[in-house]
Amino acid sequence: MRHRPEVLLIGALVAFALAGTVAIRWNRERDVFVEPPIVDVQPFLIPEPAPMDASGWFGYVRQFCNSVDVDTRMRLEPAPATPEGAMYVAACYALAGRIDRARETIDALPAGLRAQAAGVVFEAGHPAADAGDDVAAGPLMELVVDYWPNHYMALYHAGAARFDRGDYPLAQKYLERFMVEYAVEDGWRSSARGMLERIAEAR
Repeated sequence: MRHRPEVLLIGALVAFALAGTVAIRWNRERDVFVEPPIVDVQPFLIPEPAPMDASGWFGYVRQFCNSVDVDTRMRLEPAPATPEGAMYVAACYALAGRIDRARETIDALPAGLRAQAAGVVFEAGHPAADAGDDVAAGPLMELVVDYWPNHYMALYHAGAARFDRGDYPLAQKYLERFMVEYAVEDGWRSSARGMLERIAEAR
């Protein structure tokens, strides 16, 4: 139980606090009540992200460039509406094995840009081919050759893919063209020569 002096002290403190609050709103000199100023609070605006360029878009959607996800992803996350965007769309379809859609996308570009689009497709599929999966990369590499006929690395991988499948006539066609375009005596040329020799022995 509180003693009376303590209760009186608490009451005085409360009254003093209330008086101070009222005093904030009371202009003693003019003896009028003053409304507090209205503060214009601006809403916090989150800046919109910068537009993503075509290569950035491809870096994000590449994980979806497969036969199951590619169509849905193209609808939900369309590429930038630029020629470069279309090139990466073609690359995504090619990685997904949708060679016809990739070809349609390249054909829709101006003729002068189609070889460049083929280069983008090649760069997308080259890591798989260099890792030894020529069979999987073969159709993509043949697409590249259709638009860039003297692309020697695409010729090599297209030929190696046909060789691994036992399609020797087409393998020979690609590999002989590779030998013409690529004159450096290194492992690539040695490998192509070995496949051509085995083709000749199989006849």
